[in-house]
Amino acid sequence: MTSEVIRRLEAPEHYHFGASVRPILLPKYDPGGRLDGDTFWHAARTPDGPATLRLVRDAGGLTATAWGAGRDWLVEHADAIAGLRDDLDGFAELAAAHPLVARLARTFQGVRLPATHRLFPRLLRAILEQKVTGKEAHRAYRMIGRKFGEPAPGPADGLMLPPDPAAIAATPYWVFHPFGVEQRRTQALLRVALIADRLEQCADAEEATRRMVAVPGIGPWTAAEVVRVAFGDPDAVSVGDLHIPNTVAWALAGEARGTDERMLELLEPFRGHRGRVCDLLAAGGLGAPRFGPRMPIRSFARF
Repeated sequence: MTSEVIRRLEAPEHYHFGASVRPILLPKYDPGGRLDGDTFWHAARTPDGPATLRLVRDAGGLTATAWGAGRDWLVEHADAIAGLRDDLDGFAELAAAHPLVARLARTFQGVRLPATHRLFPRLLRAILEQKVTGKEAHRAYRMIGRKFGEPAPGPADGLMLPPDPAAIAATPYWVFHPFGVEQRRTQALLRVALIADRLEQCADAEEATRRMVAVPGIGPWTAAEVVRVAFGDPDAVSVGDLHIPNTVAWALAGEARGTDERMLELLEPFRGHRGRVCDLLAAGGLGAPRFGPRMPIRSFARF
């Protein structure tokens, strides 16, 4: 077993550990991470090599321990991964513009936005989530993780490193068909895998967004889904989402249906934290009335 590196982190008052790190994980089961009570595991391909991070919450704060070639890098970024670099300055004043947002901000004041500072794993997931149900996308992500992942360093049994972009880029598109991923999404995935090294060098969410949307098959929705987790961007709004415009319109204006334009209009008073407001509405269980059938679950592998 490789040697470990340990770092002690202080947590702010009311900090909610589980709710802060959970956005990093795929729902139900993630081959590259897990949350077991007050212990969070996270495998990553860092600029210095593969590594595994363990975060343990206790009464005094957090203990970060990392293994693998990239352990120093991962421990250095442990506070960002835990959401402890999330800046809430000025948000309470913005939240006061709407009584519901103000209430949700108080209720979920301990939830912080994590920042992994690794784009490709989240970009892989976001591409798979384009125009399909979450169940379909998450099943494909797990299958791709099993196909292209490798055992993560450290003591966590069964933990897998995220797929290597170079391995993805070298794979013919038809290999992804049995995973339920059609040619359109596969081609977008192969394109970003080819430039993954350059994307990982982006300094901030703005640069990353600009580079991602320049790639065919990557739009504002995908970019926002990525930078909200990779950089902890509190202003990233998933324009083009099927449900979020309706949720925002219903929660903030009592309108059962909303467009992207209306959503952005209603979120404008919260600029700088518009994505955070959307997250708060989701955390509060807010949702517009549903009309019509749900999106069906399909299997491209059987087409």
